[in-house]
Amino acid sequence: MLVRRASKMMDARVLIIEDEDAIADFLVRGLREEGFQVTRAADGDVGWRLLHNEAWDLVLLDWWLPHTEGITLLRRFRSENEQTPVIFLTARDAVSDRVHGLDRGADDYLCKPFAFEELLARMNVHLRRAERTPPTELKFADVHLDLLTQRVTRAGQPLVLTSREHALLVLLLRHPDEVLAKSRIYEQVWDDSYDGFSNTLEVHVMELRKKLEAFGPRLIHTIRNRGYRLGQPIG
Repeated sequence: MLVRRASKMMDARVLIIEDEDAIADFLVRGLREEGFQVTRAADGDVGWRLLHNEAWDLVLLDWWLPHTEGITLLRRFRSENEQTPVIFLTARDAVSDRVHGLDRGADDYLCKPFAFEELLARMNVHLRRAERTPPTELKFADVHLDLLTQRVTRAGQPLVLTSREHALLVLLLRHPDEVLAKSRIYEQVWDDSYDGFSNTLEVHVMELRKKLEAFGPRLIHTIRNRGYRLGQPIG
């Protein structure tokens, strides 16, 4: 019987980059039943776009992939100073392969075929470690925010934000692709309840958009009657 994860890890975002449909389907179903938010990429090029443009709590990576091999994806990923845990899932079981994968930045290495219970246990270990060492940088697409220095850039260009705009961006970056209700944003950024009449939030969103869109397409989208979402350009 599998032990359920601690509540803080119940909504962890996991990216699976695996070209074998049977293995990917097995992993997606099993991990979703365990409470993970799971996305699957079937080749290296799609995998890289997802790795590069979105934030993940953990990545499950195959070595042999169409278009771009897993070891190449890992090298690129680590070159961006990403600390997200990566577990290799591969049929390459030679000691030299395991050493090579770990040397290139993998946090763990599991040979196929493997037991789902073992994979789940290893994932939980790495997620707990990540919880104890929170990231110092938030990123989505080409937007980077350093939590230590407060420096914000888009496409490498520095942005000058007010304290409220900065807090608003931090909240959005911590919840990519999630629709955040206006009341939730107001409570977390202004530490106050939202009365439904003030336009303070709308004004700050507008100003933050202007600064971000000076160097790229729109990332903060208005979801009618619901709130705001940080995501890739629509359409």
